[in-house]
Amino acid sequence: MSELKDRLRADLTTAMKARDALRTSTLRMALAALKDEEVAGKSARELSDAEVRKVLTREVRKRREAADAFAAAGRAEQASKENDEGEILAAYLPQQLGDDELAAIIDKVIAEHGLAGPKAMGAAMKAVQPEVAGRADGARVSALVRARLASSPPAQA
Repeated sequence: MSELKDRLRADLTTAMKARDALRTSTLRMALAALKDEEVAGKSARELSDAEVRKVLTREVRKRREAADAFAAAGRAEQASKENDEGEILAAYLPQQLGDDELAAIIDKVIAEHGLAGPKAMGAAMKAVQPEVAGRADGARVSALVRARLASSPPAQA
């Protein structure tokens, strides 16, 4: 069984005992998303910690996008709630990479694979993703890879 999922369940029990409504509802929602993921497909199975992190990352992204949409619509209270839920779930994910750390990883991977120019975007993302999995938002990684490749001359054919 996943240690992370066990931690979520234990924290849910603690939140319920403490009558923390926001944390309780957020953790219930996360556990429901995990259950949905487990039963999706042909056979029900237990998720690994890596798969649990992937689902939690997706849920955090959903909260961030919803908060942005609510803020744009002038619903600050609902946006604040979505942001709070996202922060609760983000606490269960690995520490996010800083801009300097992310740039260093991207530069290293691009140099190792000899990638250059905008046409190498797909190959660069494919090589970078395993290095930063779960520690950086995909949109942020994509933007930085694109910028790094744009500043390098295209490879000669």
